Formats: sequence, C-alpha cells, structure tokens
Amino acid sequence: MSTNDAPRVSVVITCYNYAQYLAGCLESVLRQTWQDFEIVVVNDGSTDTTDEVIAPFLGNERIRYIRQENAGQANAKNTGIRSARGELVAFLDADDIWAPTKLERQIPLFDNPLVGVVYSTCSYVDENGSEVVFKHELPYLSPRAGKVTDFLFLDNFIPFSSSVVRRECFERVGIFDESIRMGIDWDLWLRISVHHLFEFVDQPLLVYRLGHPGQMSNNLEVRHECSERIMAKFLDEHQDAVTERTVRDAQAYTYMNRGYYYRSRNIVTSLKYYCRALGVRPLHPGAWRGFIMTCLQVLPFMKKYNITNRL
Repeated sequence: MSTNDAPRVSVVITCYNYAQYLAGCLESVLRQTWQDFEIVVVNDGSTDTTDEVIAPFLGNERIRYIRQENAGQANAKNTGIRSARGELVAFLDADDIWAPTKLERQIPLFDNPLVGVVYSTCSYVDENGSEVVFKHELPYLSPRAGKVTDFLFLDNFIPFSSSVVRRECFERVGIFDESIRMGIDWDLWLRISVHHLFEFVDQPLLVYRLGHPGQMSNNLEVRHECSERIMAKFLDEHQDAVTERTVRDAQAYTYMNRGYYYRSRNIVTSLKYYCRALGVRPLHPGAWRGFIMTCLQVLPFMKKYNITNRL
C-alpha cells in the first residue's frame, strides 16, 4: 500500500505500560483475514519496555508509532483519531487481542450508511492469558442493535476494544471528552447514538483481559462518580433523547449498584443508596431485594451488641 492510498480502516492502539501484552495485540491485528488497514500505536508516556517491544514491528509500513508525554487515556485515543487516515476507526487497547476474522465480520455491516458503530461480544482471559468464564447476568448488558440510546443510557454494553466507528461520527459529535477520567467510551457512544444506528456481531471476536494491575476499571468509586457525571451531562445536552421512564430506571440502577458496592464497606451508606433507588422507583423488586439483604446483614451486629433488646 503506497503512502498516498488511505486504508479503509485505521486501527488505533493506545498503550501505557502494557509492553508485556503489546506484541500479542499487534500480531492479532496483523493476522486479520481482512487486510485493508493501517495501525496507529500511541505510547502514552510508558516507562516500561514498550519502545523495545514495538521496535521489530516498525519495519511494517502499515504501522505508525507515536510517542507522547503521559496525558491520559482519552488524550491518547484522541491523538490516534487525529492521526488516523481511514474512513473507519477501530479501537484496541494494548492488553486485548482480536480474533482473526474480526474485521472481516464487522466491516460489511457498514454498508448501511446509517450505521455509525459496529461492535461484537467478547471472551475473557486473566493477566496470564488463561481463559476466564465470565457472564454478564444483568439484562442491561445484553448487546443491542439499531437505535440504542434508551438501552445504552442504562449501561454500557459495548466492549470497547471490539468497536469500529465511522469517521463521520467524530465529525458530528466530537471525540473523547478528556475531562472525564473513566467511562469515556460510554460518553462517546451515547453522543453517537443520538444520530447513528449501532450494529453488532454476536460472536466473541475480542479477547478481553481481566484483572491485571493498572486496569482502570478496577477503581469502582471513581467509575460511579464518572457515571453520574456522564448521565447528567448527556441529559443536559440531549433532554429529549431518552424517555422519562428510562431516566428513572437508570437512576434506580445506578443507586442499586452503589448500594451493593457499599454493602460490605459501609452499611449506612449502602442503605442510603437503596433508599434513593426506591425513591425514584418505589416498586422496583431489585431495589427492595437489595434493601432487605442489607438490613439482614445488620441483624447479627445488632444481636451481638444487644441492640434489639434496647429498642
């Protein structure tokens, strides 16, 4: 491919101290059965051996390597978007890998000009690459296609490293919000969903790595705070994009998640969040179930200190 020929797809890989996974990530892209792509690797100020790991790959004319001072994941991904030449941008974090037929299965879905994002389901491995059986039991995390804003407002069901985005989407709604620490993909998907359809391939075309040190999604308290900010921001900018029922469901769901999170950390805080969930959805069975389970957890403490006899 000459330097004057723009590829159909630009694969943006961001890396911060993931040298141990980077080679496998790159090889999974180079092994794709669909080959009309370029790879843009953005090293976001890594202090490990990332430079040494990528050096053998730089003889491939389809790979471009950008080094920058550490500026955070949103900035690094935006650097990749700005450097991309393809009409489609595929995202891949350096600790994840693709199945060989990923692009081959996804790209044809963009034949529909209304489709802005195509994603897939995924399988899971641990930090050492061993398979992990992990199932999302929450109905809000089921993959959806078409007009997905109402479903997406409830939760982010799109595995980030499985996503391919039409460049037109960025031109219309902007790129990643660099003021948000976590959930930057959810914020972007919500904005895109107002204007474009989503499609997915119901096959695990992504292998997602769980639980290794440095993974941002491990910080649940920050994630909760960012989620509330993203929801408020979206409603402020797109007041009529979701139904009132969806807003109440999403608020209840958020408060229930927080109630569950705090149950083993601070029972009073946990009960407060379950009460807030019931305040917006008084008959929600999940909120009542969580509230009762938390109350039952208090009883052994009350019996231990004879609090029940003093009431």
